[in-house]
Amino acid sequence: MQNIITVTGDYSPVKEFFESQGFKKIFLVCDSSYQFLKISELFDSLDNIVKFSDFAPNPDYESVKKAVALYRSEGCDSIVALGGGSAMDLAKCVKLYAEMNDDEEYINQEIVPNDIPLTAIPTTAGTGSEATRYAVIYYKGAKQSVTDYSCIPSTVVFDASALTTLPMYQKKATMLDALCHSIESFWSVNSTDESKEYSKEAIGMILDNFDAYIGNKTEGNINMLKAANLAGKAINITQTTAGHAMCYKLTSLYGVAHGHAAAMCVRKLMPYMVANTDKCVDPRGREYLDGIFSEIAGAMGCNSADEMCSKFNSIFDSLELAIPEHTDEDIKILSESVNPVRLKNNPVGLSSDAIENLYKQILSKG
Repeated sequence: MQNIITVTGDYSPVKEFFESQGFKKIFLVCDSSYQFLKISELFDSLDNIVKFSDFAPNPDYESVKKAVALYRSEGCDSIVALGGGSAMDLAKCVKLYAEMNDDEEYINQEIVPNDIPLTAIPTTAGTGSEATRYAVIYYKGAKQSVTDYSCIPSTVVFDASALTTLPMYQKKATMLDALCHSIESFWSVNSTDESKEYSKEAIGMILDNFDAYIGNKTEGNINMLKAANLAGKAINITQTTAGHAMCYKLTSLYGVAHGHAAAMCVRKLMPYMVANTDKCVDPRGREYLDGIFSEIAGAMGCNSADEMCSKFNSIFDSLELAIPEHTDEDIKILSESVNPVRLKNNPVGLSSDAIENLYKQILSKG
């Protein structure tokens, strides 16, 4: 169980938590948002903080090595990740590598779990990284997934004010990422009763708090942070499916935010899957999958799978997010980019022709 601390402007509970743990020196991994956050005043007032922010979005392995070296040289005994997904990923890697042999590349060694406390303070309500065992870094230019249960933060701080300074586009995109996590986990071939409960609760919280979150209300922001955390717990069990497998190249090709790209994919993937349950590859069978679509529809307040598809599409449209212009060559590039490993988690089989046709729909203005 994660220790959850919720704050709405008064940071004394966070300070008291640090004091109660007896941390001698805290290694704070923070991104460029730090200067705009109210909670930065707390960290600036502490005299046992070592700050590390020398990394770019999508951090590389060299940044991780610098962070580990600083953690060790300063004699730190705990880690705090303050920021979005990149800060979370880097902090997780510092935890995993901090006590490993530096005579060889950490990334090539078997991970040995340690007891270094890791506290996460997410500044977006979307990735759910504070609840997962995954971290992504780039090694020699290639994306690498680092995975171990021991890197899941033991404590999470939900700070409503952290979301108030987010640009509206990022608020919309990160919320959509959490919604896509919830839905994809729900229908994943790896789903369990536990993961489905997380997904169901997350979907309900996202939709119930949609307006308050977009309106930057304190309650809406707090509840969206909680919803993203639940969605993270769901994908920590199941992993993502075709929606995410198909979205990554959209992000790099067009520069759209990850959650925006994921929602573009899911809104076209969802009706395709509902109409093609005869292509079910979930060993639990087609009838089971039909039932899952009905459960997701119910979680979204809909009476049928078709209504569910329409509602997801209307949510996307209401946020007024652009569909990028594309070329025929783009469709080819996108179709060839899909990771077949992630497709294995999808309950409906997707042929190369189906993927190509889906991309044409995804990038259609209609």
